[in-house]
Amino acid sequence: MPVTQESSPETAGQRAVATSAARRPPKRQTRGRIPWSLRLAVVVIYPTASLLFKLRYRHPERVPATGPVLLVANHVSVMDPLSCARLVWDAGRVPHFLAKQSVFKGLAGTILRHAGQIPVARDSTDAAGSLATARADLQAGNLVVIYPEGSVTRDPDWWPMQARTGVARLALTTDAAVVPVAQWGPQRVHDYHAKKLRLRPRQPADYLVGHPVDLDVLRAQVRAGRALSPDLLRETTDLIMGRVRDQLAELRGEPAPAGFSPRPRRSLPGDLPGNAA
Repeated sequence: MPVTQESSPETAGQRAVATSAARRPPKRQTRGRIPWSLRLAVVVIYPTASLLFKLRYRHPERVPATGPVLLVANHVSVMDPLSCARLVWDAGRVPHFLAKQSVFKGLAGTILRHAGQIPVARDSTDAAGSLATARADLQAGNLVVIYPEGSVTRDPDWWPMQARTGVARLALTTDAAVVPVAQWGPQRVHDYHAKKLRLRPRQPADYLVGHPVDLDVLRAQVRAGRALSPDLLRETTDLIMGRVRDQLAELRGEPAPAGFSPRPRRSLPGDLPGNAA
């Protein structure tokens, strides 16, 4: 089912992006070999997302067609992975999500692992292992989706809350393109704050894909021996999430808040504990 792709007056840079997009390899080529588990997931997720959402993409061509990609998105609903998976698939890539370990159970867990999805464990040691798995996935040239907030935002107006710093660890220790993505609309289907599921078909879900975040200087400093200190990790995390927040403001047509909503002081259902998110 087709999706709406909105456009705006072209700048020279936008024309260059459009030209590059026109030269993208065929999607079958950029997705690579598709295992049976992923084919099964596509059979389920693709029509479900089409039924639930009226997907509208802005600049999906900014998702690199090849090479390692760390796709960083805000989190507004437990339904986010459905629509975001469609965005990545429609852009010609295969999404590998960092997801909480509790969903990796039984047959579903077997399918998710075989499809390349990455469980995030509760224990801090295991959480570090999850980051190592994600790093290896990026080094293999894959696309990893991460929600750095770790759970649906608790901000009452749905702006991003303060993110965990695992995203910075991945961004600074790999050569992946760090692509910020703002999403707005899945909360209309499942409102996490009100704990309400509204199964009305074809709810608008908007996505704005940004240009990759330039981390060359910080990466060079880390390669030269700069420690991954808490300050550096927080600075990098806020830089990336600031881009996501500003893109969300553009999607919503509203001014963005100056900072980030604080995280809840206690763990709540839907949290991804540990440092991997």
